[in-house]
This record gives sequence, C-alpha cells and structure tokens, in this order.
Amino acid sequence: MLRSQTKSRTIANGAQIGLAVMLATFAQPAAAQQPERVAFPSADGHTSLVAYQFVPAAPAPRMPAVVMMHGRGGVYSSAAKGRYEAATISQRHRMWGGLWAANGYVAVLVDSFGPRGYPSGFPRFSYDSRPAEVNEVSVRPLDAYGALAWLRTRKDIAADRIGLHGWSNGGSATLAAMAAGAGFAPPSSLKGFSAALAFYPACRLRDRFEDGYQPYAPVRVFHGTADEEVSYRRCSTLVERSRKQGGDIAITTYPGATHGFDDPGRARQKNPANRQAKEDATARALSFFAERLTR
Repeated sequence: MLRSQTKSRTIANGAQIGLAVMLATFAQPAAAQQPERVAFPSADGHTSLVAYQFVPAAPAPRMPAVVMMHGRGGVYSSAAKGRYEAATISQRHRMWGGLWAANGYVAVLVDSFGPRGYPSGFPRFSYDSRPAEVNEVSVRPLDAYGALAWLRTRKDIAADRIGLHGWSNGGSATLAAMAAGAGFAPPSSLKGFSAALAFYPACRLRDRFEDGYQPYAPVRVFHGTADEEVSYRRCSTLVERSRKQGGDIAITTYPGATHGFDDPGRARQKNPANRQAKEDATARALSFFAERLTR
C-alpha cells in the first residue's frame, strides 16, 4: 500500500504491473558509469565545491539537468576508507546519477561536506551536534544554487529545465531551497529550479517555515512510514498546510518502508516494503521530471 496527499490505495498485482511497464518506458543504465569530477563555487561566496557529473552516453544539444543533494552520510560509500573520489561514490548516488544520465539528463552530485572538512559525513542521530557550516536550511541550499549557476553557464544545458533532487538531509536542503521568499533565488521556476524531488527529508526545517511553506515550483516528497530517522508525519503536515495555501507540492508515503528505502543494497532491499517503495518512487520520479523538464 502507498498513500499520497490526494488519495490512498492498495497496489494490487495489476497496479504493480502498470508501474513496472511505466518504469520500463524509461532508459536504464547499461553499465556502471564513472562520473567526472568537477568544481564550481557555492553561492555562499567562499566555498569551492566538489561535484561528480554523470553525462548521457550520447549527449544532445541543450540537455536538461538534475542537481543531486546527498544526505547526512555524504557522497561516498561507508567503505571508502579515506578514498574520496568518483570510484567510491555510494551505490545509491551512483544508481540515480546513472539513471538520470541514461534518460538524457546531465546529473551533478554536489559534495557539500567534503570541501568543508567532513567527507565521511555524519552518523545517525548526530543532528544536534553537526557544525553550522553544513546547515541544511541556511547553507546547503546555497550549494544547490551554486550548481544551478554553473550549469547555466554551459551551452549544452537547457537553462530553463534544471531540477533538484535530494535525499534525507539533502532532501531537507531541497525543500528549503525551493521555498519562495527564502532569499536563495527569485521565486520563479524560470530563474530557479523547474521542479524538485525530496526523498525522506526531515521536515522540521529548523522551524524556519512555521508560518507556512510555499514552494515556487512543483515539489514531490517521498517517505516511508517505518522511517527510523525522521518523521513522515511531520512532512505530511508540512505538505498538507502548503497545499491548503496553494502550494504545488505532494507527498507519497509507503507503509513499512524505512529511511533510505531506495538504496539498492541488500540491507535495504531485503525488506519487501522497501523494494515496492523503490520501484514506485523511481517510476514517479522519472515521470515527474520527464513532464517538468523535457516537454
């Protein structure tokens, strides 16, 4: 079963087949791609960011793009053992970067933590002890806008078709970045991001949006009800209030799915709820960006 902000339904066999067919209409990565390391300034005005770029096998003129924002664990695999490079990017980020590239997008995975001295990220339940320089509401959105500005200097990128995709802490940064009037960018999809995806974010957002949250462009949120790190209920409340104020935002929740349900590793995918959530959320994410960024 999955639940969205507008309806609830059970995914029976027929619906599962429908989702599988929809997913099959999108290209899948043919092989593991080694992304290119790139660099550009954050919009904070002083941090030089590291990022990893996934490019379609057959680049086209004026391609759409996706800026990817990692979670509290950082860009790299827990098995990196001090080697922080393209070869040690985590499997989740590698999967999504390859998937976006296979579907015609230039995907740029931004490392917010490494350039600030925390390449291995932070452990679970360390939220209150993390340094201010990696604040997901006031700092990390500036990294997303640094990536956006860099992409818009390129002739091969469609400047008006760039999306934002974040996970966990990066999902929170995504929500903050998309807030109209937050001061990060003009509240317009023509000058900011065209659309955004937030996977299992923490939605308290440091109490910055207690008076209301209004995204300037469409946002879709995905959450598991068995999330062991952050509250899906808080996100549902944020979304519901925003929708009542006219916000183009929706949430899909997955009963029994945990934090990181889309991680392709065995530890997460041995949970049937995670497998179902991963399939459904992937199909919805691909369809949403196809509608918003390629038409």
